[in-house]
Amino acid sequence: MIYELRTYEAAPGKLGALNARFRDVTLAYFEQYGIEVVGFWTYAHGGWSDHLVYMLAFEDMADKDAKWAAFGTDEGRREAFAESEKDGALISRIRSDIMRPTNYSPLR
Repeated sequence: MIYELRTYEAAPGKLGALNARFRDVTLAYFEQYGIEVVGFWTYAHGGWSDHLVYMLAFEDMADKDAKWAAFGTDEGRREAFAESEKDGALISRIRSDIMRPTNYSPLR
């Protein structure tokens, strides 16, 4: 099992719209493509107030690559994302880190 930790820096004033898109659109596509969500977070203390952080779980890199490829080429998802950005981009930057649990980690 590998985990992808993704950090999104929302465009100025767009964190609410970004959260809405994940809640109302993205999660359904994640489910459709078998992308397992571990959790979503915003900073309660420390960090940046305009960041959305989430973690996904995959069997391995091939699983991750195949699922992201299918997600990325879904025309309905692309249209829904374009609609959500009709008043401007929601994201300034994205960081993606791939992590592998240690042999003593409770989350494997």
